[in-house]
Amino acid sequence: MLIREATPEDWPGIWPFWHCIVAAGETYAWDPGTSEEAARVLWTGPGKQVYVVEDDTGAVVASAYVTPNYGGPAARIANAGFMVDPDRAGRGVGRLLAEHVLAEARDAGYRGMVFNAVVETNPAVTLWTSLGFTILGTVPGAFDHPRHGTVGLHIMYRAL
Repeated sequence: MLIREATPEDWPGIWPFWHCIVAAGETYAWDPGTSEEAARVLWTGPGKQVYVVEDDTGAVVASAYVTPNYGGPAARIANAGFMVDPDRAGRGVGRLLAEHVLAEARDAGYRGMVFNAVVETNPAVTLWTSLGFTILGTVPGAFDHPRHGTVGLHIMYRAL
């Protein structure tokens, strides 16, 4: 698999799994009805460094972005978003992309990475903790999950 910086031409490959994941309403605190135009801005907008993973056929199977979480004197703390095509889940693509993005963020001068809203039932919590992220706190009952009801949102952090 190839991990590279995304180009505008990659969006048609990202959008189908982005839409599928967000519309499911289980792992992202974004409106499940987000339009394609709005989604593109959320994922690839100004200030974001976007990456894609290509499989052996050249198809985009995952994407991630890195952006400053804060501004000014706190701009060296990154935030990121990660999505893997659900048809490719469980094959190590997410871990591979996460390791790449963490290294890129460190090389770009970020001192740490924070996730502001990780749904506590998201299977990716296991991945993040295995990569050294800690749960700083949980906002109880902050997320209306379509299968699990009201669940918390973790705030997770890792030094780079």
